Amino acid sequence: MKSSDLKLKIDSSPAWIAAVLNDFDHFLKDHADAERKASGMAMSFVAKYPDRREIIPELIHTGIEELEHFRLVYKIMEERGLQLNHSIEKDIYIDKLLKTMHSGREERFRDRLIIASIVENRGFERFKMVSDHIEDKKLADFYRMIYLSEAKHGHVFVDMALNYFPAPEVFERWEVLASLEADILSDLAIRPTLH
Repeated sequence: MKSSDLKLKIDSSPAWIAAVLNDFDHFLKDHADAERKASGMAMSFVAKYPDRREIIPELIHTGIEELEHFRLVYKIMEERGLQLNHSIEKDIYIDKLLKTMHSGREERFRDRLIIASIVENRGFERFKMVSDHIEDKKLADFYRMIYLSEAKHGHVFVDMALNYFPAPEVFERWEVLASLEADILSDLAIRPTLH
């Protein structure tokens, strides 16, 4: 098995993309917040695990790439006369996922990488839905670029975990956490937000 073989357990509902298209400005503002958080998450790995030298270059690259996505989303917001949210609201989806992590240092490190992979894979799926359904060609092309990047990030975080943990352990834990993610997603209210 390879990281590219891993699949989410459920698809996002058609009601989600309908909500996004009905309030796209709200979605854009949330997307900008999500990119800021994703950049911060990559850099938090660098801060918390400076001894994991094998993955630090990739983490830095990912953090910069997510920040560049934020810059690009903000440019679209500016064109539409939108401003950033005054504060980034708590992401219930992420919060619930993080509560599924084991508590030991090594297990927590493994689970954080796997959860990052799952979140990026969900981002890939949802950004692809936006690209496939939005009528504005410029926005469709933009979200195609975004979802291709998210797909790559989904594999990168699993590959990082494989530097430190046996493949059967990583893939088995990915399956467990992906099942929990499906339950979490199913329980969330449908909103014009990324999660």
